[in-house]
Amino acid sequence: MAKPIVLDQEWLDRIATQVNGLEYGSVLITVHDGRVVQIDRTERKRFETGSAKQQPPAQLAGDKLKAVGK
Repeated sequence: MAKPIVLDQEWLDRIATQVNGLEYGSVLITVHDGRVVQIDRTERKRFETGSAKQQPPAQLAGDKLKAVGK
């Protein structure tokens, strides 16, 4: 049977700090024996320029290999 997760205000504050301001990404909470032991934050940044929006999408590496093998 799984133990109930023990969360005190300190952990709730830590989790909120990691989530606040996150536009793209994820927050991973690791639990051992019903206790939070680790918080991992992965943040993604997306950059778009005016010229990049107008250009056709680049070919994928696999597409280039298929074109060479013809």
